[in-house]
Amino acid sequence: MADKMKKWWDLCRQIFERDEEKKEMPRRYRRLRRNIIFLMLAVTLIPLAIMAATNAMQYQKNIKSERIKPIRAIAGKAAHSFELFLEERLSAIHFISSSYSYEILSGQATLHRIFRILREEYGGYVDLGIINNDGTKIAYTGPYDLLNKNYSNQQWFNEARVRGVYISDVFMGYRDLPHIAMAVQNLNDQGESWILRATMDTKKFEDLISPMGMDPITDAFIVNSKGVLQSDSRNYGKVLDQFPMEIPSGDSGTHVRELTDPDGREIVMVYSRLIKYDFTLVMILPQANVFQPWHTLKQEMSYMFVASVIAIFLVIFGSTHLLVKRIREADEKRVIAFRELEYTQKLSSIGRLAAGVAHEINNPLAIINEKAGLLKDLVDHDKHHDKEKLMRGVSQILQSVDRCRNITHRLLGFARRIGVQYELLDINEVLRDTLGFLEKEAHHRNLNIEFKFDEQIPKISSDRGQLQQVILNMLTNAFAAVKDGGEIVLSTWKKDEQTVALAIRDNGHGMTEETMRQIFEPFFTTKKGYGTGLGLSITYGIIKKLGGEIKVDSKIEQGTTFTIFLPKTPPGEMEDD
Repeated sequence: MADKMKKWWDLCRQIFERDEEKKEMPRRYRRLRRNIIFLMLAVTLIPLAIMAATNAMQYQKNIKSERIKPIRAIAGKAAHSFELFLEERLSAIHFISSSYSYEILSGQATLHRIFRILREEYGGYVDLGIINNDGTKIAYTGPYDLLNKNYSNQQWFNEARVRGVYISDVFMGYRDLPHIAMAVQNLNDQGESWILRATMDTKKFEDLISPMGMDPITDAFIVNSKGVLQSDSRNYGKVLDQFPMEIPSGDSGTHVRELTDPDGREIVMVYSRLIKYDFTLVMILPQANVFQPWHTLKQEMSYMFVASVIAIFLVIFGSTHLLVKRIREADEKRVIAFRELEYTQKLSSIGRLAAGVAHEINNPLAIINEKAGLLKDLVDHDKHHDKEKLMRGVSQILQSVDRCRNITHRLLGFARRIGVQYELLDINEVLRDTLGFLEKEAHHRNLNIEFKFDEQIPKISSDRGQLQQVILNMLTNAFAAVKDGGEIVLSTWKKDEQTVALAIRDNGHGMTEETMRQIFEPFFTTKKGYGTGLGLSITYGIIKKLGGEIKVDSKIEQGTTFTIFLPKTPPGEMEDD
């Protein structure tokens, strides 16, 4: 286990040691690795991110729904209880007004007794009074001195006379304490209207809200349609203060809003409107508390997502590094194998050349031998040396020696090592020199060699030995394609300012399209029994290495033309060298 951990650590360290990597790994492998990493990261991380976002949204929706649902139920229940409370108190006042006559209730003792029973049975009442048709309170029981007070100019008195029933908002009034008033209109025996009016303490509201099983952090209160608090709020003021946030108007029922209050706190507002009365029960909770399970889950999901991303990064970096390393090793093996094949082909060509060279050298050696023997005879037997004849023989010996030197120099130039060595070359000269190796064969087979050289063609920077190998391969193929007495045309021209071209055309048997598609493949040959199938594949590799291009055009029974385009200046540093 420890060895595996150490191996992974060494691998990760090797991945991130960029400076050493730049020195060791060629640019194209670094680019390949970078592209693979980006592609794999995109393929893995994008679906992962989409899936995580979708799951997070779904979890958030479900958890919010689960957390909000009981709060909505509590708010709805509290609003309903508050509405029942008001309805019950109003019904009690209405029952007293209907059960007793105006004359009976106007009696102070009777009114006091009824008020006492009312407080004992229902609770919450502060006082009780009878107001006649003129708006004067003619009977009163309670802690304040309100007897004979006249309410004829107050709005509630007129509304009670018009509607028959009245429930006020919380107000201060003569009592200078927040309270709510209930009034019920009735008629006496003379047909005059009178009003039974009771007031209630608003502390009863809080007694209704508190036992609803709310969380201790929940702020619950009552507001009217004008946004005035009808009960104390924990965070937004006392009774009769203005509630600082707007409650949207709309249908009855329970509604939920997520917003930020004036103090910058993120809150959840749950409000429920009363159906019969102009009050709204409001519950406010901090979002942090309501959505705590979601925040916890989101944090855990974030940790898992980050850990997954890190794991994916490490796996992709590690696997990509190993993959590119294997590709690089395979490429290096392929290059080595190709060079071995190239070297083998070169040795094969040299072997073929050796026979021609031996034949070429034997002729001047025979001349040297003959002329040397003649000079010996002249020196031994002729006392009067024929100087002119002697000098002619010496001149022929020197010419033969020069010829042998040229042949050996060309052979040495061809046999140089495979590595690229650039020098300034005249492409016409290279063609002539290379053809010189095959002149005897051309002469014996009576082949017509035609030159169409552009003598103004610019010199190029290239490798003489490798170009000779390429030209020799194509000339050998051309010689094999034509019959005795056939025609081979060598031509050169300037393609553009940066490129020169050479072509070798023969009038041989030509090639089919199927053959043309395979001629540059290794080990493909039409010379059954004696061809290796490596000549044109190696030729193609050499031309590419020199920065050039090679094209072939052939028609059956009409001949073949190989055209090579070479750059005037050497290409940049080859990445696989």
